[in-house]
Amino acid sequence: MSSIDRSQSVGGTRTYEVRTYGCQMNVHDSERLSGLLEDAGYVRAPEGADAADVVVFNTCAVRENADNKLYGNLGHLAPKKAARPGMQIAVGGCLAQKDRDTIVKRAPWVDVVFGTHNIGKLPVLLERARVQEEAQVEIAESLEAFPSTLPTRRESAYAAWVSISVGCNNTCTFCIVPALRGKEKDRRPGDILAEIEALVAEGVSEITLLGQNVNAYGSDIGDREAFSKLLRACGKIDGLERVRFTSPHPRDFTDDVIAAMAETPNVMPQLHMPLQSGSDPVLKAMRRSYRQERFLGIIEKVRAAIPHAAISTDIIVGFPGETEEDFEQTLHVVREARFAQAFTFQYSKRPGTPAAEMDGQIPKKVVQERYERLVALQEEISWEENKKQVGRTLELMVAEGEGRKDDTTHRLSGRAPDNRLVHFTKPDQEVRPGDVVTVEITYAAPHHLLAEGPVLDVRRTRAGDAWEKRNAAEKAKPVGVMLGLPKIGAPEPLPAVASGCGCD
Repeated sequence: MSSIDRSQSVGGTRTYEVRTYGCQMNVHDSERLSGLLEDAGYVRAPEGADAADVVVFNTCAVRENADNKLYGNLGHLAPKKAARPGMQIAVGGCLAQKDRDTIVKRAPWVDVVFGTHNIGKLPVLLERARVQEEAQVEIAESLEAFPSTLPTRRESAYAAWVSISVGCNNTCTFCIVPALRGKEKDRRPGDILAEIEALVAEGVSEITLLGQNVNAYGSDIGDREAFSKLLRACGKIDGLERVRFTSPHPRDFTDDVIAAMAETPNVMPQLHMPLQSGSDPVLKAMRRSYRQERFLGIIEKVRAAIPHAAISTDIIVGFPGETEEDFEQTLHVVREARFAQAFTFQYSKRPGTPAAEMDGQIPKKVVQERYERLVALQEEISWEENKKQVGRTLELMVAEGEGRKDDTTHRLSGRAPDNRLVHFTKPDQEVRPGDVVTVEITYAAPHHLLAEGPVLDVRRTRAGDAWEKRNAAEKAKPVGVMLGLPKIGAPEPLPAVASGCGCD
């Protein structure tokens, strides 16, 4: 049987594949899309299959060439679709929201186009396209249902995203996201906590609170301290070992949030705080409502309250009008803040944003040279900061698939509380993703740490049990970890925790 034949069905059931581009919100949306399709009777296409019966593109509109990448991939699928009666292609996400009228014109073999606000309609639109034998384009202008009410196929059995809001009220001149995802809408705290409790009952031990501007949470419900209250409430959930969040905005980062991070044991000592630029004039042009002094003040307060916090950031190089002096101010902030990691980007025009029409677009050669200087500085700082970890004893949550060389080096990989990646010597006893090991750091590289000595302790966890249970189920039947709308009221009691498997 050919690979195409194998991909057409698993036990007589239609197969699907979701291809995801962009931010964490898109990754989370893709988990929802997978859950919707599996709830409708589809199964995930086998690894290595040439093409699934349904291929869904969950797109991003942030990159300048995002549309070229999409249409290139759609063109690659066109002959496969022509040779496969019944195969369907769907395009959703931010680019679909933006280019609703052009996708089917440029790629008439696409069956469904849907937006960021109506992902729940995908199975219905696929069926309608099949029955009517014509493309279905349906873009909602406002959110129809909060995504967390939809079925989910989570990629991890031990860690999960939990969306606390959608949309964004900011007007950054380089960003098109607010135009595509709309104004911020917050979930009720009780709904968020009910979802987290349901996840923990399934074995999840780490959650990441997710929002376009996560610490603005509460603006839609009239409570400026809602986010810090939410963090503290997460600290009261039995069995929840690690809480993270992304991404905050310096404008909304208040002292009560810092206090909640420092005083809630399961909120991890990690902070991703986007800088974008260290220059006040550039920040003004970006319409970022803080300045260098305010940003460094936040970093100073976080370090005072949480000395071992690892702080990461986003930086854009070559924004229109950026001078050498402006760029030097960015380098100054990087030296002062001493980020553990920085996600650095060369500015590229985002069609539909004010910055794309600004005067003073920087020549590519200049942007490249500045970018290389920034990367070199941050690499040096990352390495120096990682070297400070050598000799420390850390608890790692064992990760799945994070060490590309683990098989050849006989190591496993895990994440420290501050989210640093650590490769450690594989112990004699079985260790599963989601379990917790204690190690001593012996070596530091710019982007990872090594624990080359023996593992000091292994703690088997309910999260590891959940990973083991899922793997056994998927070997028997290719279905994922499903989570729909949590039940109203108190969650089911958690299973009894065996000795040595309690949370910290």
